[in-house]
Amino acid sequence: MAKYAAAVDQGTTSTRFMIFDHSGNVVAIDQMEHEQIYPKPGWVEHDPLEIWARTQDVIRGGLKKGNVDPTDIAAVGITNQRETAVVWEKATGKPVYNAIVWQDTRTDKICNELAADGGQDRFREKVGLPLATYFSGPKIKWILDNVEGAREKAEKGEIIFGNIDTWVIWNLTGGPNGGAHVTDVTNASRTMLMNLETLDWDDEILGIMGVPKAMLPTIKASSEVYGTAVGSLGGVPVAGDLGDQQAALFGQACYDPGEAKNTYGTGCFMLLNTGTKAVQSKNGLLTTLGYKIGNQPAVYALEGSIAITGALVQWLRDNLGLIEKSADVEALAKTVEDNGGIYFVPAFSGLFAPYWKSDARGAIVGMTRYVTKGHFARATLEATAFQTREVLDAMNKDSGVDLTALKVDGGMVYNELLMQFQSDILGVPVIRPKVAETTALGAAYAAGMAVGFWSTYDELRANWGKDKEWDPQMDATHREAQYGNWKKAVTRTFDWVE
Repeated sequence: MAKYAAAVDQGTTSTRFMIFDHSGNVVAIDQMEHEQIYPKPGWVEHDPLEIWARTQDVIRGGLKKGNVDPTDIAAVGITNQRETAVVWEKATGKPVYNAIVWQDTRTDKICNELAADGGQDRFREKVGLPLATYFSGPKIKWILDNVEGAREKAEKGEIIFGNIDTWVIWNLTGGPNGGAHVTDVTNASRTMLMNLETLDWDDEILGIMGVPKAMLPTIKASSEVYGTAVGSLGGVPVAGDLGDQQAALFGQACYDPGEAKNTYGTGCFMLLNTGTKAVQSKNGLLTTLGYKIGNQPAVYALEGSIAITGALVQWLRDNLGLIEKSADVEALAKTVEDNGGIYFVPAFSGLFAPYWKSDARGAIVGMTRYVTKGHFARATLEATAFQTREVLDAMNKDSGVDLTALKVDGGMVYNELLMQFQSDILGVPVIRPKVAETTALGAAYAAGMAVGFWSTYDELRANWGKDKEWDPQMDATHREAQYGNWKKAVTRTFDWVE
């Protein structure tokens, strides 16, 4: 009888492997970073072979640390940075180009050309997304247009595409030797190529975008057996696949319409379960798939995506050298009482929700000689909370439901200063669960459900426990004044790139 479920969590800056017991407790974890490649301003790439090597390393590391035998694992799930596009040779597994990361803005010209006929929301009704550099469809087009011989090979079916989930599952289940070329509905919904109603690739959009169907993976449920792992996890069913934000929604037990979570990672992503109906946003949010379990109807979500949150702390560390490690930002921010009048809008990759302006660029406003590095650190943390507030406002408008509390997860939720300020600026309680790594947990849940390791949502709900809650302490007048200044600062970043 298997004792555990496991997950590969392939994120933007690192890959981890986690093993969980039936109660959702962490049994073992191993994690490794990979290189961020910046060939030109606005371009962000990863080496897919390095990512696959790291994936194998952390699987071995996790099994060893937990002293776990693969035969004790019921199933493994995959969760991943979404919209990061890989195109590789079917026969060899060799990428034709580096993975183009979700934050990359090189496809802005492609997006503008597509928007010339029908505007930024040209495909929104079908796919739930605006035309933006964020999504994988235009990235595939860029590779086919710019890598010699790629288009020809794609039409013959010699090279294939996947978001990172597809790349990992293909390699995990045998690669060139019969690897499963699949994705799930959540990842497919981030390509701009999947129809929200049919849950299949949309032929009309494929034609307009110039993407041959032969290169695309088969779209499956988020919880079903796709194949069997080879290598260190040899024999373990590969049975769960969810984009990282949807995995967090699932791991946070947001199974009822109206339940929402916010994940604080490289970027920030708030998802609201809208049930089995796709709700079109009128306020700059994305309509996306939440999850699909086996043969059950698909569950949809509204999503507010923010490009830069945790990445801003890394920028203070790596580019400015203001702190030695990311965790130091809190102590530095605590050396001052407030932000000293400065607001930091991190539009490094343009602005995502609710603006969708790829021509915006970052700005720090309100500078005076009074400002110290402590104020910089504080404004950095506050930027995350302000951006979350903008998304929450949009969500309340779209759904007609006022959120009463926010479940949070991800790396930044251990920053007490940020969590308190988040509660203050939202005016609602912020709740951190016992297992804050809900992304990996969600993928493990999906995999475990596919093989009967867990069988009901109630079992998963019972695993969810509250670790800490922050309640608002700021008075409403001060809150709205601060937020008004933030909104003013955001307008200063618009239309920067000609």
